Amino acid sequence: ITVNGEKEDIAEGLTLLELIEARGLAPNTVVAELNFDIVPAQAFADVRLNPGDSLELLHFVGGG
Repeated sequence: ITVNGEKEDIAEGLTLLELIEARGLAPNTVVAELNFDIVPAQAFADVRLNPGDSLELLHFVGGG
């Protein structure tokens, strides 16, 4: 798949939630766009990633 413009090999059947957590990100701070569609956070665990997918992850960080 392509993640944020970079090609990556992932395990077959990996969910979006598993990928987000493997990156050490808190799912409630991530916006995900899969194949040009926004994925609601509550659906992360139900979305399986497939070969050829294009994923953009935006991670929000607090601060001041």
